[in-house]
Amino acid sequence: MLKKTVRSTIGILFVLTLSASLYAQEGRWDHLGDAHVDGAQDHDNIHVGKHDGRFRAIQLRVSGGAVYFERVVVHFGDGTQEELVIRDKIPSGGATRAIDLPGERRVIESVELWYGKDRWEHRPKVSLYGIR
Repeated sequence: MLKKTVRSTIGILFVLTLSASLYAQEGRWDHLGDAHVDGAQDHDNIHVGKHDGRFRAIQLRVSGGAVYFERVVVHFGDGTQEELVIRDKIPSGGATRAIDLPGERRVIESVELWYGKDRWEHRPKVSLYGIR
């Protein structure tokens, strides 16, 4: 009977620890900037800057209309850049998965968004978030 109680207690503690970890990770997203996409152009730029700190992953959130992302180019504070192929249509109210940035955490200078042209009634907004 004691073994069963110990196993149950360990199982409950494991589930609680996992839940707390996932909750804590979700809460660490920092808003880094916004861009309103324009159907006449095929790219926009979100300036972030060195004062925002170092990040290991980014996420794009879309509102006001669906956006088909082709690629994202992340420009880092040390002068390097990383091209990330997205090729995904994100619906209004949706978001990309967490996009890991290769290497160590780095300062993000800006993020170039390359997307498919479309005829939107209203210009969709793309919000950039980073996780430390």
